[in-house]
Amino acid sequence: MVLFGVLTMILAIALFSLRIPAIDFNRITVILLLYSALLSYNTLYIDLVSSGVGVFGGLFQITAITQSIDLFIYLLAALVLLLGENTTLVSKGKGLSVLAEYPLIALFSVLGMSSLISSSDLVSMFLSIELQSFAVYILATIYRESESATAAGLKYFLLGSLSSALILLGSSLLYGFTGLTSFEGLYMLCSTTTANHAIEISVLLIVVGLLFKVSAAPFHSWAPDVYDGVPTVVTAWLTTMPKVSLLVFILEFQGFTQLGNWSSWTYLLLISSLLSLIIGTVGGLAQYRIKRLFAFSTISHVGFLLLALAINSEESVESFLFYLVQYSLTNVNVFFILIAFGYLLQTKGLSTYSPVQYINQLKGQLQANPLLGLSLAICLFSMAGIPPLVGFFGKQMVLYAATHNGNFFLALVAVVVSVVSAAYYLRVIKVIHFDPLNVTETVETNKGELTTSSSLVIATITLLLIFFILNPTPLLNSVHLLTLNLFYW
Repeated sequence: MVLFGVLTMILAIALFSLRIPAIDFNRITVILLLYSALLSYNTLYIDLVSSGVGVFGGLFQITAITQSIDLFIYLLAALVLLLGENTTLVSKGKGLSVLAEYPLIALFSVLGMSSLISSSDLVSMFLSIELQSFAVYILATIYRESESATAAGLKYFLLGSLSSALILLGSSLLYGFTGLTSFEGLYMLCSTTTANHAIEISVLLIVVGLLFKVSAAPFHSWAPDVYDGVPTVVTAWLTTMPKVSLLVFILEFQGFTQLGNWSSWTYLLLISSLLSLIIGTVGGLAQYRIKRLFAFSTISHVGFLLLALAINSEESVESFLFYLVQYSLTNVNVFFILIAFGYLLQTKGLSTYSPVQYINQLKGQLQANPLLGLSLAICLFSMAGIPPLVGFFGKQMVLYAATHNGNFFLALVAVVVSVVSAAYYLRVIKVIHFDPLNVTETVETNKGELTTSSSLVIATITLLLIFFILNPTPLLNSVHLLTLNLFYW
């Protein structure tokens, strides 16, 4: 369905882009993604796809997890595209509006993500990663009038090409040493032979390339610059969407960890998790730009996700899926609120592409926009892991899995960095709620109202974060069933 949507949008934009407003293409794409999510939900029969169904000659394998994550990716992509409803800013005659090509490139990216999580062959894996990556590079530079976005997109392209080269090198070596490209064939070969260091190095090169793309430390240095340089509406896509598909693919690529003498894979993930937790937390303490702060926050949360992946037990996979869902929704809600603040408040030096750049721009917003200030505070408390919000249960599940597996040191580090990271979240909350509004800096306040869709999304996700504790069964049961399906098919 997504492929059909891509082809249709290409024709529609080429023929009617001058007669149809760009925002209508955005809305059509949102409807298309919601319909794709409905189709994924209707084909989610766990009994039929429990052990996986190979398609296209075994290049892709459809399982319950791939169908479920497809559903989540489509819904999440539709939410992020709804940000386009509020990106038109009135500031001295200048405006930022969604381009007609923006939803098309987003669809290309979604197609690559959907293909990646179903890949069961080195060829389909690399093609899916590149389809997703090139679409994201274009998204980063789609607003060509912005110098910072162009610079950030160029940096993203160069460093992303390096990670793609590592993945391609590892895949080529793996094929050269084994003569196989199918994951199933590779697992069977490695399980029946003694440890082969050449194959091991090849697989580790692929994993390093994947860690580079999810901005896990020590391969994270590009992330703060890129996320801060691109427009906020694009940052919301970059910080959320690619990570979901890449991390789920790493989960499904972990067949090597079930084999003997493959501890190096686990050690690599554990080391990257430890560095991500520390660097993401310490780096965030020194930030005064809001998007750079969230970039380091993302690195820290990737550390929690990698910790769950490295353990690779039933408990850890369940905690990984739960953490991924709740963090992605919280992160999207944060960017909805930032876009809303930029829409409602106009101050001196306002950037057309990233209206809220500095933490100090949020001074006194509790008085000006009390509901938005409260919603942002709830999201930040959830990211910090404050009970009874849903973020607390995500961290608690990961820490429980780590201690139950004997990783007491990493669990202790995760607890400490969670406490320390609360400092920079609380700093943002303090600026919003307690710092007085500096009226001398205010030029005008936009008296317009948020679109209904944005208001509804912010309200719904915020209420989910608060009231998850009242009925946690649907989400917990879903991730539990998916985990059992992964381990006992």
